[in-house]
Amino acid sequence: TPGSFILTCLSQKHLLLCFSALPALFKEELRDEEAEEGQTVTLCCELTKPASVEWKKGHTVLKPSEKYRMRQKDVTAELVIQNVAEGDA
Repeated sequence: TPGSFILTCLSQKHLLLCFSALPALFKEELRDEEAEEGQTVTLCCELTKPASVEWKKGHTVLKPSEKYRMRQKDVTAELVIQNVAEGDA
């Protein structure tokens, strides 16, 4: 939620290191894209700061393949879906 932060504490023997960081948020969210069956579609999102992005369809994590390509540079992440089919919606 906006204004919240993640507190991480690492402990090793007698040393305790704590730091807090604001989570990455969506600066620009995904938009619906339309495509004909067999075309290629690119979904793009922009974050408020660099962070790893995990693409999912439902609860399934998408992995790079002939069907899916993932690209990420700084705060922009893209998912390219090749050969779009009805089941990709």
